[in-house]
Amino acid sequence: MIFIIIGCGRVGAELSYRLFKNGYQVAVVDSSHQAFNRLHPDFRGRTVEGDSLSADTLSRAGADKADGIAVVTNSDTMNAVIGHTIRTHYPNVKQVIVRNYDPAMRDMLEAFGLQIVSSTAWGAERVQELLIDPSLRAVFSAGNGEVEMYEMYISKKWDGMTVSDLLEGCGEIVCAALTRAGRAELPSPNAALKAGDVLTVSATLEGVEALRAKLQEGKEA
Repeated sequence: MIFIIIGCGRVGAELSYRLFKNGYQVAVVDSSHQAFNRLHPDFRGRTVEGDSLSADTLSRAGADKADGIAVVTNSDTMNAVIGHTIRTHYPNVKQVIVRNYDPAMRDMLEAFGLQIVSSTAWGAERVQELLIDPSLRAVFSAGNGEVEMYEMYISKKWDGMTVSDLLEGCGEIVCAALTRAGRAELPSPNAALKAGDVLTVSATLEGVEALRAKLQEGKEA
């Protein structure tokens, strides 16, 4: 597969190297030749210097043959314009992902109908989770963290109770899987829990906070 990374800042350089290490063809675009110094010494992909909004630059990068393009410059406005330009002129590109740095600009990016990744919002969400309660571990984040999947260990307090007992009153939260002795299953609401089980739940921030509060109430002294 062929990928183009537009913007060779810290995110762009790291993303480019990760894709290259996984065996993909990668072209990195930046207006400054010095930006390519951020790339890992082992990187063997292509570097393309030029204006990212220029048809010539995108052509030299191989946009007409790309499977996916990530626009990760440090300007939200520029990312929106470049992303929209690519979507308009290169409909063959299957995935166009743009970076959102300033959460206040997120609505503007979404107005363009672009798939966005908000590194600031996502990072703040992770730090908040760890500060509040590290016992509920986030294992998957959908969108920009609006809905996430968490793993939690069942304590002795909940031994013998059911999935519905645990999740009742927690609002926007559903059980995704129950793992016992290394074997996962899709449990019914009436499935009994055992101490040591690992429960995987999908929840909004409000839902997981309600679950945390419930767990704190039942915390053993």
